[in-house]
Amino acid sequence: MAGDGWVPPKVWTWSAPSGGKFASINRPIAGATHDKLLPVGRHPLQLYSLGTPNGIKVTVLLEELLAAGHAGAEYDAWFVNIGAGDQFGSGFVAVNPNSKIPALMDHSTDPPTRVFESGSILLYLAERFGAFLPPESAARTECLSWLFWQVGSAPYVGGGFGHFYAYAPEKIEYAINRFAMEAKRQLDVLDRRLADSAYLAGDQYSIADMAVWPWHGALARGEIYGAGEFLSGAEYRHVKRWYDAIAARPAVQRGRRVNRSVESGGVPERHAAGDLAVPPGGSLR
Repeated sequence: MAGDGWVPPKVWTWSAPSGGKFASINRPIAGATHDKLLPVGRHPLQLYSLGTPNGIKVTVLLEELLAAGHAGAEYDAWFVNIGAGDQFGSGFVAVNPNSKIPALMDHSTDPPTRVFESGSILLYLAERFGAFLPPESAARTECLSWLFWQVGSAPYVGGGFGHFYAYAPEKIEYAINRFAMEAKRQLDVLDRRLADSAYLAGDQYSIADMAVWPWHGALARGEIYGAGEFLSGAEYRHVKRWYDAIAARPAVQRGRRVNRSVESGGVPERHAAGDLAVPPGGSLR
């Protein structure tokens, strides 16, 4: 049972669903639950993802690479229905043994190269195409520091604050207050950095910005978890300036639509540039 007075057992056992929006797909063991091959399109880069913040990171980078003239960044993006358990299919687990989106297969290598975890995918693509990763040592190091800051911070924002504020079956004051404090501290860290520079690595837009933007930027704006007012997101004015500048980029506008439902203004799958040429059917949420 939950609530005041609950005493954890000496040894935890998986005896009942944990409750909340994602209870049906959470489990304490890894591995495939069923056999299901992944589809493979005509481009070397095959992305299996969903239009969540971690998925948006990668599709924004791919669209930015294409906009910068890197034709080799053409990609097929396949929709992974996590509610239906697609991430536990044997094909997906072979690409990402952690069963989390996004996952990438690069068929330009022999054998194909699997890349999993969003931060790793960003770094892999930036290095492969020599773009959006500053070449100068100090700027590159700053970029990677902020990239890994985001990767380390995301569980506090998503699995911590977002879960207890928006998805948990009951509102737990201690949990929400604890993770709200951490989320606001992270927003303050970001705001202070952006008071000193246009982008996270300095004057150059980089994969660090692409990683942080759909998480902390969207959090402050209330675009994820509906918590913008609760967290006083408007007070982070440097974050707002940075967020708006990135949101205005055409490649970002395309990338954030990939692997999203038509109802939310997205395209569930992307196989060619023309798939994103149709105006969105609604606003992204």
